[in-house]
Amino acid sequence: MMVKSIRSWIEAARLRTLPLALSSILTGSALAWFDGAFNLHVFILASLTAVFLQILSNLANDYGDAVKGTDNTGRVGPLRAVQSGAITPAQMRKGIAATAIVGIFTGMWLICEGLGGLSWNYYIFFMLLGLVSVAAALTYTLGRNPYGYSGFGDISVFLFFGQAGVLGTYFLHRHELSWGAALMATVLGLFSMGVLNLNNMRDIENDKRCGKITLAVRLGLARAKIYHSLLIASGLLGAAGFTALNFISAGQLVIFLIFPIFICDMNAILNTKDNPGLDPFLKKLSLSTFIFSILFGTGLILSL
Repeated sequence: MMVKSIRSWIEAARLRTLPLALSSILTGSALAWFDGAFNLHVFILASLTAVFLQILSNLANDYGDAVKGTDNTGRVGPLRAVQSGAITPAQMRKGIAATAIVGIFTGMWLICEGLGGLSWNYYIFFMLLGLVSVAAALTYTLGRNPYGYSGFGDISVFLFFGQAGVLGTYFLHRHELSWGAALMATVLGLFSMGVLNLNNMRDIENDKRCGKITLAVRLGLARAKIYHSLLIASGLLGAAGFTALNFISAGQLVIFLIFPIFICDMNAILNTKDNPGLDPFLKKLSLSTFIFSILFGTGLILSL
């Protein structure tokens, strides 16, 4: 029974989404290293905080969609924990609270480690950013007016997985910002939006029936696919632009090894006829983004 319970919580945490959360941390840390600053403690704590916030979002999404009836027999994709009865609503609420507490703790530790010696204004700003991040993770599907049901999920993903994730990590390492970091934050934000859009395209019919008006629902499937292609293509162009503007050695070209996978999957998504057929691309894009961040960091390190 305990093994089954643990398995249910692992499935509810949606481990396949965690590489995407780590991609921003890897990218921001690699950029800081490239610019002459790196703090191992910041890297570890930022990674832990990103993972806990992602798990928090996943648990809250599982609970929110279940109580609103969006997770039902008409939904495409894996069965959710509360929907299936593997975890009760009361248990999930406790799990959400515990994860939020742990995430806030690691986040506070991260702020103290990364902002040593700086003005209290920075501490206040990052504390507020952390609280907003927790609130965003919870209110995507929870509450009376969850923003995920109104088509604002894409903007949130861009801001938190891209700008806050990359730029925040970079600043905690280096105590300043750069245009290069802002460009790569945009790249990661675009790829992350692509992951969310894939999820929303997969569930477009059921979301429409349940009143979950995602951006994919607003656009319709055909235009959502074009939107997806624009997100990925723009991200690839941004990464290529960064490499061109900051080119030092051939080692940086390793990033282009992952480009064919992004392009092939983008084309395959355009040509996928049935919504369930989009599900495998969710994991692929999340992992591709993770590999992208690893190759990006490797290229920067090789260039030094």
